[in-house]
Formats: sequence, structure tokens, C-alpha cells
Amino acid sequence: MPPKKNPLNLNTLQLRTLTLLQELARLPEHGTPAQEEGAILVTHIPAPHGDHFHIGSAVVMSRDASGLANEAVWAALQRKGLIVANFPYAAVLTRDGIDYETGLVELILQRAHHH
Repeated sequence: MPPKKNPLNLNTLQLRTLTLLQELARLPEHGTPAQEEGAILVTHIPAPHGDHFHIGSAVVMSRDASGLANEAVWAALQRKGLIVANFPYAAVLTRDGIDYETGLVELILQRAHHH
């Protein structure tokens, strides 16, 4: 049987926020190894302004990032073991948080396509 999609039953806002934190963790200006084995400390969380902002080479619509400024979303992700929150300054993505498949990368991270 294939693995269940969204096994922790995250809501859309939680999934979007986790997707953005995962992307930030991949960038050296935002993600550094944490003390816990396999975890990543994410800092310098961008504050969306206007209708979009950039995460690395990707463009993100501000409406998809409202969870970055929502303490309840961070608390839910922490309860589910995906992050250790230091809202609103930083989050440690746990190994489970890094590996969680949100299915939203292609939907909310717009990348330029070069031919």
C-alpha cells in the first residue's frame, strides 16, 4: 500500500507554512544544521509584504505565506513534531518536518522556466 498523503492531517495553512519552512531550510542564508541530528535551524524568516516575495530563486504569493506570521500554525506544527518553534524568529525543522511530503512545492513556489 502506498504511503498516505498528509498522514498527520495538516490543514492547508499548515501545509503551506511547512512547505515554505522546508524551502527556507535548503538555503544557506536561512538554514543551518541544528543540534538535533538531521534537524535544520531556519532563521531570518521573511516577512511577506505586497503581493509576493522571494525565497531563493522562487517567487511566493503573500497569500500562501500567511502562516509564517501565525503563531497558532507554528504551534500546530510543533505539536505534530515537525518543528520546534521560536515564533516568530526561528524554527528548527525536525527530521520528520524535513521529510514530510506536503505536495505543494510546485503550487506555491513559482520558479522561472528557462529554455
